Amino acid sequence: MSAIHFGSIFLKELETEAIATRKCLERMPIDKLFNWKPHEKSMVFGYLALLVAEMPNWIAYMIRDKEIDLATFPHLQAKTTAELVAGFDEYMEAARQALEPLPNEALQEVFILKSNGQELFRSPLFDSISSTINHWVHHRGQMTVYMRLNDILVPSIYGPSADERTY
Repeated sequence: MSAIHFGSIFLKELETEAIATRKCLERMPIDKLFNWKPHEKSMVFGYLALLVAEMPNWIAYMIRDKEIDLATFPHLQAKTTAELVAGFDEYMEAARQALEPLPNEALQEVFILKSNGQELFRSPLFDSISSTINHWVHHRGQMTVYMRLNDILVPSIYGPSADERTY
């Protein structure tokens, strides 16, 4: 039995989720709905779409830099749907490049999240990558609700959607 390479496992999960994520991002009319939000306490649709597009880049930063400072992290500046999808594709490639060669031992290294230089938390890289993928999927789910509320066709994700029935 061969040894388990956790970087490959994370990458496989990321690639699987990326298919549906890209479909959602391709349907986001960022130029029309950037400032829309369903409730005063909700985040705006454009910010949510940008967040979903850039989260794979978080993984690349975690692995490469071992920290992210929310105050200085470079955010995607997309103004069109094409720019949003292109940014997502670029960030997915960065995550691939970081995960493919990642040795298991590196996953025990500490990742630190900061805001304006102040440490918010620290955890092993393994836990932070796993949590980030879950966080990403959560926000994509939020995005599909925003899509539904704006009559944007919701793609099939884990099975048929009401808009993409395959039976």
